Amino acid sequence: MNNLMIHTKKKWLLFIMPASITAEGIHIAIPLFVLFLGGNVADVGVVIAVHYGFSSIGSIFWGKIIDKYHIKKGILVICFSAISVSSLAMFFASGIGTVFVLSAIMGFFIIGKNPVTHLLVMESVPNNQWGVLFSRISIIASFGSLIAFLAGVLWESFFDLRPYFIFCAISSAIAVVLSVTVERKNIIERETLVHSIHGLKHIFSHNRYHFQVIYPKVPKARDFKHIISMFKGKITHEIGILFFANFLFYFGSNTYFTAFIPFLKKYEFTDSQVFLVYMIQTITLLVIFFLVPKLIAKISEERAIQLAYIPRVLGIVIAATLIPQMMGVESFLTAVISSCLMVGAFSIYSTANSVILFKTIPRGFEGTYLGVHSFMIGIGIFFGSLTAGFLSNATDYSVSFGVAAVLILLALVMFRLYLKHHLSHKVI
Repeated sequence: MNNLMIHTKKKWLLFIMPASITAEGIHIAIPLFVLFLGGNVADVGVVIAVHYGFSSIGSIFWGKIIDKYHIKKGILVICFSAISVSSLAMFFASGIGTVFVLSAIMGFFIIGKNPVTHLLVMESVPNNQWGVLFSRISIIASFGSLIAFLAGVLWESFFDLRPYFIFCAISSAIAVVLSVTVERKNIIERETLVHSIHGLKHIFSHNRYHFQVIYPKVPKARDFKHIISMFKGKITHEIGILFFANFLFYFGSNTYFTAFIPFLKKYEFTDSQVFLVYMIQTITLLVIFFLVPKLIAKISEERAIQLAYIPRVLGIVIAATLIPQMMGVESFLTAVISSCLMVGAFSIYSTANSVILFKTIPRGFEGTYLGVHSFMIGIGIFFGSLTAGFLSNATDYSVSFGVAAVLILLALVMFRLYLKHHLSHKVI
């Protein structure tokens, strides 16, 4: 009987897969669509920056709504419906300006399911099983991503890119229907889970491509004192160094990811090949997902993070130097290797970093510090998109990739500085 009750509580997991199909499909299709309409890499950078910017605003908005009113089903229905309608509107879009507006709308609503998912996890299982349920959610979402990419791979054989948005709209509409299974439960505090190590790991693991961030509390100017003190030659707490290192990491990473699709299209990759690169990337992520915890347990979180920077930079260098010199199958395989190195490194980084962040944040200040951290990541993602777009358009993709590699190496320097201060417990 108890197992039946738990199974009933988890019926809401059904909306995870169609939601993931829509989200991953949109995040690949929008940059391709901008290029399809005659836009350049600068336009891609702007549309992605706008999408991420409104996603950050949506994270704050939907977090406050769910914490105040606890209307889970309503939020899911509104958000998935808005994404479905926006996807249909994208099918009829004929100008890049329209794509900018629709991308912003999608960014605002696509984040709405996250705070709802946090509450549903808390309602469904005891806290000692949160990590297990989040792992299950991640696996379901990954298979949803695979379906989205597989559809993209096959799509070009029958249609051009535009009807792909109808596929995304249908998938989101299915998520609307499945959201009806979500029931109203007792009022509970979402921050309990958000501030746990399980919540942190979930947040980090969903930043692979579209970098969904969360703001438990909207940061105020005084909350940035630990970061500001660094630029005054004094470090009051090592967490400021860690936040700045993560800012540089996401800044550099998104500089690469924003330029990557236009870069592949420049070297005559078809839309199907682009989707296939991301499908193989997701399969790699699924495989590594089961290996990362064992690796971290064996070598420690600190060493794992430093190890993760190597394939991250190597992936960027491979893309920048080898793909322009290759053609056909060789070029495709090189793109796959570069992409898989990037996500493999991020899987190690995100898991280890969430543990370190959880250990570093002072007890009782989780909301404030996570708010600052979300803001730093959001700014890094936003400027990474703009940097990639305008640099690649004004100079060359190699310049953007070079900047991305330098930023990630600077992040490594800052992380080692964090370790030095953390271990010495002295003011630098």
